Amino acid sequence: MIRLYDYWRSSAAYRVRIALNLKGASYESVSINILPGADEQLGTEYRARNPQMRVPAIDVDGRTGMQSLAIIEWIDETLPGPALLPKDPWQRLQARAFADIIACDIHPLNNLSPLAVLREKFGADEAAIGDWYRDWIVRGFTALETLASELKGGPFLFGDAPSLAEIVLVPQVANAHRFRTDLSPFPRLVELDDRCRKLEAFRLAAPENQKQP
Repeated sequence: MIRLYDYWRSSAAYRVRIALNLKGASYESVSINILPGADEQLGTEYRARNPQMRVPAIDVDGRTGMQSLAIIEWIDETLPGPALLPKDPWQRLQARAFADIIACDIHPLNNLSPLAVLREKFGADEAAIGDWYRDWIVRGFTALETLASELKGGPFLFGDAPSLAEIVLVPQVANAHRFRTDLSPFPRLVELDDRCRKLEAFRLAAPENQKQP
């Protein structure tokens, strides 16, 4: 049994839920409330399990794995079901690069920790936080829109089924909507998001369908 340490609105945890659902895997979700003031990820019990004190993490047979993209690759390598990466090595590179633009360039700058630093150390108000958040999304999505427009191999980026690229894209589009980002310059990304969210694996993983603290 896979135990997923989860938070309903964490986009990194959202990625892992999608991947598990695409594989048809059974898992137990354990909510870790990461909101400031609750800060359950900072508690002694969770810190002993995940020294980075972030979600998601997974527990499998008493072992803990962390970092959403590493977890997703483990899921792909060990669980039966549709492949989450293309077979072709060059397309695998493209899928990973697409995902990394979000997971390495956009998401870390918009996570709770840097936003807290902006507020507490640099005096940023909520308007400035929103501008910061949207700026990094637009920068990343501008590159992704170009990449996605060049990939026309089927209804999804790499054929007839979603891949790691879409798994990481959809939660970031949800964040973009939450921060009222204008997505009109990114029609291909919006099209992919709409197509993915019609699939049960994505629908069941969506934040609004999770248990909230």
